[in-house]
Amino acid sequence: MTIYQLKITLDRIKPPIWRRIQIAGDTKLGKLHDILQIVMGWEDGHLHQFVTGDVSYGIPDPDFPDNLRSERNIRLDKIAGQGDSLIYEYDFGDGWEHTIKIEKVIAPEKDQHYPVCLDGKRACPPEDCGGPWGYQHLLEVLANPQDEEHEEMQEWYGTDFDPEAFALVEINKMLRRLR
Repeated sequence: MTIYQLKITLDRIKPPIWRRIQIAGDTKLGKLHDILQIVMGWEDGHLHQFVTGDVSYGIPDPDFPDNLRSERNIRLDKIAGQGDSLIYEYDFGDGWEHTIKIEKVIAPEKDQHYPVCLDGKRACPPEDCGGPWGYQHLLEVLANPQDEEHEEMQEWYGTDFDPEAFALVEINKMLRRLR
């Protein structure tokens, strides 16, 4: 078994939101989707796809005929190797694109549970906030109590949303429960 170390960066967000994880190289893309939902903090309420080159993988839907190939039996190590990148798009309406960079391929460490999140920065944007532009607007409004939308946004997203938060221990607890 080989271990892939991945850096996942949410595109078009400044300062960056990212995660570094290690997973088994033979992880199927459907399982990688589940892992990404956990490490990024998404709620898995929207469609998604992986794109490498001109090929897209996801869950084919007969209501949306396209060239999407099934992710179910596609292993990461069969489509990408060290130094390669692929795109993970989540929520086609908001257009959250993540760049997944395979930083290195290594041997597994003894007694290490995989997948594991090694590091990251900043909280995931709230679901349905309008993509990168909407998220930037949300942050600007929440940072300005004088903004006419401030109270409405606090009511909608809560007063406890901290865009700088990153809960490594909690993420790894959830990954341990993932089977």
